[in-house]
Amino acid sequence: MAGPSDKARFYLEQSATELNELERKKIFTREEISSIAKKRSDFEHIINARGSHPEDYMRYIEFEKNVDALRRKRIKRLGVRYKGAGQRTIYFLYARATRKFSGDLVLWMQYIDFARKDKAYKRLNDIFTSVARLHPTKPDVWILAANYFMDTQADITNARSYMQRGLRFCKNSEVLWLEYAKLETIYVGKIAGRRRILGLDVDRTKRAATDADGDEDMIALPEVTAEDVNPSLKQDDGVDEVALQNLASAPVLTGAIPLAIFDSAMKQFRGTPRLAEKFFDMFAEFDQLACTPRILQHVLDYLQQNSPQAVQTTVCRFRMQLFGRDASDPGFAHALRDALDLISDAMQQHPSEAVWASEIAVRELLSWHRLFSDADADVSMQKASRAALRRYVRALEDGEGSGDKVARLAESLQQQGKRYDAELLVRTSIKYWAANEELRRLSAALET
Repeated sequence: MAGPSDKARFYLEQSATELNELERKKIFTREEISSIAKKRSDFEHIINARGSHPEDYMRYIEFEKNVDALRRKRIKRLGVRYKGAGQRTIYFLYARATRKFSGDLVLWMQYIDFARKDKAYKRLNDIFTSVARLHPTKPDVWILAANYFMDTQADITNARSYMQRGLRFCKNSEVLWLEYAKLETIYVGKIAGRRRILGLDVDRTKRAATDADGDEDMIALPEVTAEDVNPSLKQDDGVDEVALQNLASAPVLTGAIPLAIFDSAMKQFRGTPRLAEKFFDMFAEFDQLACTPRILQHVLDYLQQNSPQAVQTTVCRFRMQLFGRDASDPGFAHALRDALDLISDAMQQHPSEAVWASEIAVRELLSWHRLFSDADADVSMQKASRAALRRYVRALEDGEGSGDKVARLAESLQQQGKRYDAELLVRTSIKYWAANEELRRLSAALET
């Protein structure tokens, strides 16, 4: 068996021709070539020695990335033609690293990230196949692969396949179920958006369909995918207009697939109210989809039928009361009052969940406040909303807190890009917890 020195010598010999060419074209000087060769020799002996670690490969890869970046810069400045190993060397090192440390998921993720940035789509397909085979019980792997195919290649068929296979191995992963439902809801949005662009967004007779021939381990989804429309929705816009027109009668636009996933998840987790509320919260983010109210009502109906006394049921009723409302609607004030009464009742009936419920109310009030502050808004509505916001902000700290929960919420809002909401929350709360250092820091940062 070849020892570390023999392996190192073999790999170094492979790169010798490239280094000579770089020197001949004056891209690197002789001194630089000698330095690169010396560093490669050192790295090769380290990674081939007994007891090497993934970090050793990462340092080697980082070095090669720097060499490649400098090579590109020199070629551009000198205006010379050169096609060398370039990033092939980096891919080669990643392949060696993941082969040797196949159980290191962090290493795989860095490999995937590099290939994504390099837009190496064919290579990514192979990488995802390998990592999913080696780490089938890791939900993050299936989610990353599915989102890659959906976001980068707009390929719902492959994305759905990864999610379905992932659920075979990770049936007890709430995150995977939620992400699968989210992916399918995004797909509904893509189809609806494409039909809107083509002027096909008209109401048509709906038809019911079921997947009768599916694998028993697969979720039974309504019959809509590859046969209804080009599943990959490729960027060449090669979408059959007739196929899109036919989609008006397919369940895809009614949210049937996300609902099928929700129902399956509820069976898997025995109707856990907390998970159902997470589904409701996720679906509510798609407030521009015509089918979203129907989806939300389905989730709420499920909760009211199976867990009528759960605080999560009340919270979903609260959100449903306000979903899709217009603040200028004469009936909005009454709806808001009723919704806040629901939250108050939930806090009284479930003291252990009071802080969580109050955060829900605070987030909702913050999202509406910009409309309440409009010059044309009803004065009494403005006063009522400000008073309600102050009340639930104080409740968020459970009457005895130091402002830490409020500060964490403000930080979270800022990270989500909701600067206005974060700013308003800090302004509203800092007078109650002026001594809180994090709130003071956030207040100063938001004022700049």
